[in-house]
Amino acid sequence: MKTIIPLRPHANHKIWGGDLLAKLKGLSVKQGEDPIGETWEVSAHSDGPSVCEYGKLNEFSNLTEIPYLIKLIETSDNLSVQVHPNDDFASTHEKQKGKSECWVILDASPGEGIYLGVSKTTSKEDFEKALERKEDLSKLMTFYPVKRGDFFYVPAGTAHAIGKGVFLAEVQQCSDITYRVWDWNRVDEQGNSRELHIDKAMQVIQFGEEFNYPVNFKIQNNILEHREIKLLELNDFELYSYSLKNEEVKISFNQRFSSIFVLSGNVTISRGEETLEMSTYQAALLPLGENQQVTINGEGNFLFVK
Repeated sequence: MKTIIPLRPHANHKIWGGDLLAKLKGLSVKQGEDPIGETWEVSAHSDGPSVCEYGKLNEFSNLTEIPYLIKLIETSDNLSVQVHPNDDFASTHEKQKGKSECWVILDASPGEGIYLGVSKTTSKEDFEKALERKEDLSKLMTFYPVKRGDFFYVPAGTAHAIGKGVFLAEVQQCSDITYRVWDWNRVDEQGNSRELHIDKAMQVIQFGEEFNYPVNFKIQNNILEHREIKLLELNDFELYSYSLKNEEVKISFNQRFSSIFVLSGNVTISRGEETLEMSTYQAALLPLGENQQVTINGEGNFLFVK
């Protein structure tokens, strides 16, 4: 097996998706299908495995041990107000691991943003009353306008929604558990709404100012201007952002399979005798092996997950 493995993404169709991802990835959308809302760029999850020259990542025992997932997400409409469980709750109720995630904003329409956490004056009872009355839950949450280069951590238990007109990269635990609590009162052509998971969501959402204070979301701006910055460290992954200007950087890793995902420009990654040229929105997997260091040179921005 190669020591640098280029990947092709799995595409997920969503009612709130747009047309950008289909154009970027050269994907077609059939008549009657929802647009593409997500591409899973690095994924060994059975719900949406990435593909390499050896096959789907979830079909190889040594590749299924990748405990994180990298996505691109593009929205033409608001995502549902939702929450993800932590490891303990997910293990007990879903027999899976939980889902904490983080976002790197790549683009956004002027004035658009994200809903992250409930407001400090909102109680669980306020939330439940608004649900009963089918009121606008976003009014009980904190809205953050976003722009390219913004970073947000979304720990499990955080009520959140990505707003319309946003394009971002998401790095998360390798889990697909989402509890929708409110979907903007949307219905399809037959008048049906999407499934909600209110009971579990209300068990999982964390209320109170301490959890929902902005510092808990590790918010940073202009991260793509830093040559190297560590964004997040969880049990399942560490996330770094790099910006190169016709230079090189050496990166070591030794805990788990690592990944590189290019956000802009062109870089060349070298590992021993192997090299791979990569361009914008391409991903590659780096299996564990004898040589636990890569050299990356060129000009552009990329995320490194290890």
